[in-house]
Amino acid sequence: MNADSRDLSKLVSGTTAAQPIYFDSSGAKLFGWLHQPLDGQISNLGLVICKPFGYEAMCSHTSLRVFADAAAELGVPALRFDYCGTGDSSDTDPQSNQLDVWAQDVSAAVAELQRRCGVERVCLLGVRLGGLLASLAASQSKSVASLILIAPVISGRRYIRELRMTQLAAQMGKASVGAAATNDPMTLAPGTSEFSGYTLSAATLVNLAQIDFAALPAPACELLIIDADNHPASRGWAEALAAQHSRIKYLTLPGLVGMLITAPQFAQVPHEMVAAMNDWLRQSLSHQNPRPHPIRPRSPDSESAVAENIQLLPGVDQTSDGILTERPVFFATDAVLFGIITEPRAGELRRRAVILLNPGADCHIGANRMHVSLARRWARRGYIVLRMDLAGLGDSGKRPGQPDNEVFSPSALDDVRAAIEFIHSRYGVGDITLGGLCSGAYHSLRAAVAGLQVHRILLVNPENYFWQDGMSLGDLQLADVVRNPSLYRMRVRSAAAWMRLFSGNVNVWRVMKVFINRLSLAVESVLRDLARRVRIHLPRDLGSELENLAARGVRVVFIFARGEPGMDLLKLQAGSTVKRLRDHCSVHVIDNSDHTFTRSDKRAALETILSNELFSRNRWGPRSNRDTAPAVLQMDGEPPDSDHDASNSNAGLYRDRS
Repeated sequence: MNADSRDLSKLVSGTTAAQPIYFDSSGAKLFGWLHQPLDGQISNLGLVICKPFGYEAMCSHTSLRVFADAAAELGVPALRFDYCGTGDSSDTDPQSNQLDVWAQDVSAAVAELQRRCGVERVCLLGVRLGGLLASLAASQSKSVASLILIAPVISGRRYIRELRMTQLAAQMGKASVGAAATNDPMTLAPGTSEFSGYTLSAATLVNLAQIDFAALPAPACELLIIDADNHPASRGWAEALAAQHSRIKYLTLPGLVGMLITAPQFAQVPHEMVAAMNDWLRQSLSHQNPRPHPIRPRSPDSESAVAENIQLLPGVDQTSDGILTERPVFFATDAVLFGIITEPRAGELRRRAVILLNPGADCHIGANRMHVSLARRWARRGYIVLRMDLAGLGDSGKRPGQPDNEVFSPSALDDVRAAIEFIHSRYGVGDITLGGLCSGAYHSLRAAVAGLQVHRILLVNPENYFWQDGMSLGDLQLADVVRNPSLYRMRVRSAAAWMRLFSGNVNVWRVMKVFINRLSLAVESVLRDLARRVRIHLPRDLGSELENLAARGVRVVFIFARGEPGMDLLKLQAGSTVKRLRDHCSVHVIDNSDHTFTRSDKRAALETILSNELFSRNRWGPRSNRDTAPAVLQMDGEPPDSDHDASNSNAGLYRDRS
């Protein structure tokens, strides 16, 4: 890998390059990506991208990267970044007014783009809540020349209502498959609300409810408003602004749903909106200096120039010898891979590491920013933690010919191997743990089965254990076969379901395939268990794979939210193997959670189980009483992790506690 001739300090795409950076904002460190043309010739105009909030930010990650690259191709340097307390940036006070903090972050991003690239004028592109933040920052900055607002939040009160309605709909959907529909924010600060796993503080909600842009004067700068063509919520506001001055342009374009509220593995780039941004930037360039000039950054002091590409985090005791370091890293296969690595305090003697893989097509921060929380928590206990993007996902490069957002890429094994080699060569670590949620769990299992040098795998809510070439996420999966029979049996008692059947809106053949495949899977499970007992080795046998991992000393940890199909699939495909391997394999169940642990208390329980499994340096011993949960084992004389109560989780095969 050291012989790789590519520049592994940036990500090159076509005629542009993106460089990961840290910069300051009111004492915090923000993480961002600076996109520039490869030839170094830039205009006098820059672009700062203000992302939306929460789940919308995760869904739109790839699209915002495309917006930034498109601007850079025009010679307009672009900066996309994470607000404080989001993404890879510093954590924030959970009771702070996030609107004020994030608006200051936008202003800091404007100043940083000017410092690095020497641009005099900046355009702010804001999406949803990012549009509101861009507007607030523009009112306080003379450097902002124009605004591009995509489906902006105009009424804070209406936006809060939309968030709550979306959460209520999600809870109703979870209740239908056995998860609780109530929200128990036991780990949240008073007055804080959680929306799809992302929080807004009480102060933020109060401030947000008071904002109504429709009652305020028009912004002083030029303004492009892009609305959804199927739900133009900003039309009235745009018409009122146009009556005040003529520097307003309003468009309705398709693509908003595909960008913002479609799961990342299915999300689509709104190319019409990207083209509209390009036209707006070209028009802005024609009004200013049309000729590009070489980058002429303002000279920073030498100390900040040296330290700008790392983030220092407090250790356990907040002292200088407890400081953690976080930095962006690149390593390569036939694609350039990106990750953020969190390093323990200087002088840490124990050489242990964890590699966290993408859940689905979510970027390296993980669902609900879980990977960031885990990485910083575990680094404080002496672990080196890499949260990485597989090729074609998040911020990693894409293999030639690879489709967008390929979650179960057959080449992912090469990416995991490259990450392990990177950890080995850079840090000399021998004890490596792999982990992930959903597809991240799948790739962790496949890497261990393939013989990669790992000591432990942490598998959270895997939905399948084998993937065949040619399959797609739209195909009928074994997880559907396991999950859907119970749903269909519930719907037999639903009048609405029968009406859909008689109206021809139900795919009867798909329902039949589910039951046929379920019966086939049950028969196959019995036959495979018999074959294992008489030492007949069958292909694609999960039980045999787990036995081989145990023989190599690899510990396997399964963690499921109750009702997850992956747990029943484990029973069917591994049979009685897990019972026999209880010294090397454990199964935990967390009640009343969903697939991605969007509730903070369930996330806390998950993090505790993961931490206790990681910190335990011994194997689980046999238990005489199967109704007793195992004690938490200690690591190297350290006390067990006890940040949260995991009383609603259980260890041991398929054993639940109500």
